[in-house]
Amino acid sequence: MIDFRSIHLLFLSVFLFFGCDQHAKLPISENTEIIKVADNFSFTEGPTADSSGNVYFTDQPNNRIYKYDIEGKLSVFTDSSGRSNGLYIDHNQNLWACADGKNQLWKFSLDGEKEIILNPSGEVVFNGPNDVWVHKNGNLYFTDPIYQRPYWENEHDTVGHQSIYLLKNEKAILLDSTLVQANGVVGSSEEDLLFVADIGDDKTYRYKINNMGELEDKKLFVSQGSDGMTLDLEGNLYLTGNGVDIYDKEGNFLQHLDIPEDWTANICFGGENFDQLFITASKSLYRIKTNTKAVR
Repeated sequence: MIDFRSIHLLFLSVFLFFGCDQHAKLPISENTEIIKVADNFSFTEGPTADSSGNVYFTDQPNNRIYKYDIEGKLSVFTDSSGRSNGLYIDHNQNLWACADGKNQLWKFSLDGEKEIILNPSGEVVFNGPNDVWVHKNGNLYFTDPIYQRPYWENEHDTVGHQSIYLLKNEKAILLDSTLVQANGVVGSSEEDLLFVADIGDDKTYRYKINNMGELEDKKLFVSQGSDGMTLDLEGNLYLTGNGVDIYDKEGNFLQHLDIPEDWTANICFGGENFDQLFITASKSLYRIKTNTKAVR
């Protein structure tokens, strides 16, 4: 005689096991509160965290970089940022800034000392460096799309492509000029991977970084572009624009976060335990607790 009750309980147990297992894998638990921690900016961008978890971000139209520390205090890091957009703090605790006011890359120490590394003369040889990521070996990758700024005296139309570059030994090396409009960039030093969003073609690509720091084995990761991006320890990729979309390391969609702003520009992990997402969205800065941590 078939024991249908036992069969039912078996299937229910299997369902609950796999269902709970899948739920546990989500980077952010359902109903986790998204908290606005600061507002009244003009347009926030470029969040990045130092080794203590303090978060730095830009208010580009107002030419400022802010610091939001692990105690919840907001302060001005600099009120002369070169109209910086994307930021990244490298393994040596240098703050790199895409200062597109004069098509430059700036390097700050965390006590505020500044050095102009790329294009110090201010000649227009780039569209406008936009986003940046630094490998632990010191190689720096930046995107160079065109977003015509009101503070530019002329249109920046001298390049002819909107690409991804490697800055190595203070020299910019063109890596891929086939992108329609490169924007967000992030990578994994441990796996030698680089992700680049082609926001103009609504795609994000994954490249392998070779031993020269150059890119090879270009593959479509997801058919979605992004403004800014970040990675977590599990290799999940976080894309921004209309809120936040999270994909696993194979490119499978995991979850979406609604952010109550017109545009979500960029994202990073921070906080004392590096288990909070900090999200720059239009005129505000948000944070949300996660079930994972930053890849460092």
